[in-house]
Amino acid sequence: MNVFMLVLNFISKEILNVPAYLIGIVAAVGLIALKRNVGQVVSGALKAAMGYLILGAGATVVTAALAPFGELVLKSTGAHGVVPTNEVIVGQASSQFGSASAYIIVLSFVIMLLAARFTPLKYVFLTGHHMVFMSMMLAIVLSFGFGAKNQWLVVLLGSVLMGVIMVVMPSFAQPFMNRVTGSDKLSIGHFNTLGYIVSGAVGAAAGKKSKSTEDINFPKGLSFLRDSMVSTTLLMVILYLIFSVWGAIVLPAKTAFKIFASNPDNYGSFFMAAFAQALQFGIGVSIILYGVRIILGELVPAFQGIANKVVPGAKPALDIPIVFPYGANASLIGFLSSFVGGLVALGIIAVWLGPVWGVALILPGMVPHFFDGGGAGVFGNATGGRVGAIAGAFINGMLITFLPAALMTVMGSFGLSNSTFGDADFGWYGIAVGNLVHLGPVGGAISLFVFAVILFAAAWVWQVKVVNKGWLPGVKHAEFTEQVKAEEKAAKAAARAAKAAKNADAAQA
Repeated sequence: MNVFMLVLNFISKEILNVPAYLIGIVAAVGLIALKRNVGQVVSGALKAAMGYLILGAGATVVTAALAPFGELVLKSTGAHGVVPTNEVIVGQASSQFGSASAYIIVLSFVIMLLAARFTPLKYVFLTGHHMVFMSMMLAIVLSFGFGAKNQWLVVLLGSVLMGVIMVVMPSFAQPFMNRVTGSDKLSIGHFNTLGYIVSGAVGAAAGKKSKSTEDINFPKGLSFLRDSMVSTTLLMVILYLIFSVWGAIVLPAKTAFKIFASNPDNYGSFFMAAFAQALQFGIGVSIILYGVRIILGELVPAFQGIANKVVPGAKPALDIPIVFPYGANASLIGFLSSFVGGLVALGIIAVWLGPVWGVALILPGMVPHFFDGGGAGVFGNATGGRVGAIAGAFINGMLITFLPAALMTVMGSFGLSNSTFGDADFGWYGIAVGNLVHLGPVGGAISLFVFAVILFAAAWVWQVKVVNKGWLPGVKHAEFTEQVKAEEKAAKAAARAAKAAKNADAAQA
């Protein structure tokens, strides 16, 4: 048993917990299925893995640049409360629930592959770190409901629940993903899928005649802002400097200087340190986009082998940065709008939900708002242009504030910790599981199994009746976009004709 446990721990922690390895293995399997030679298999697997490592390196740079910014905002505004951070809560719970989480990861991955192989839900979830987060959340919630004596039940139901959500959520989001990418080759494998679906639906409803964020016409003097790296970095420079000035005014010098570890005797050093962090943020975003391009170039062709041989018709469900290149401006707008939504939700909790219902005060975390909000902005823009990006991401920001607050009520002693899970799917799924598990080992187990079956059946029907029939959201917006493009094309043609006629008249004269 100990050997078996060691093997499971190795697979879950050293392979499935490292998305780059998982991506590389998938690429290698796909290339082998396509009967590529050894050199092509090795090259494709390494490039796919390195692409994900590059993406991760960019995310690390972004996270490191956002951490002091978040601290600066919180200390300058005087806010106190819980900051949703998946890595923190997983670290806190790993010693107590690590074994259950390991079993859940391995068994749920097998269940997911079987579902993809033998049902219409042909999605392979490849975002390894989110698999770790979801398995830990389920282990926590189920363990507090069933108790330490029923760990076998925790692992069994946790594996089923996780295997189900890994194929169900990509299915529900697929029409929106198809609208974003313009094809059906990719799926979203990120547990903020509810936020992306809601953002896409809001965009389709509110942005029927709204131009795309990617068609913003900057004045000639501001044409440099079309470069996403420049515009992203410039915006963060402005935000950093605004809050740096605010912090320098309201905070004691020692507190302010400590945020950036700057020279305690020089305010100039403090402001330049903030400026440097803003540049680091822009660099991180650029690294992410480069990594995404490599992954798309290597993984998607290789995945055809898996789709054709191993899991016919399967699609890779990948991390949210995969959509950022489809809306560079939208991702930035979504980040800001989501953050504002989080602030509004924070105010509602502080003024009403907290005092009346005892709801935890959830502070906006820069990292979830950047990745979740940026993704929501891309989905909202795809179905509703600028209005969709702003409104959809704003509601996403409220979701990833209210849901983590409600999730803490079903997490036992971990509901009293200084962190919680930050993405929308952890929230709604954890709340549903946490409430059902309180029915007891028998009633709770039966209820959870029925819940998983209903969710799976709903996704099955959705896949067959909606996704496979090619339905796309945001039809009105797409028609409007095509009309605008046609009008712009006609206007350019008329301008060229008028110029040619003018030149001809000048030549005759």
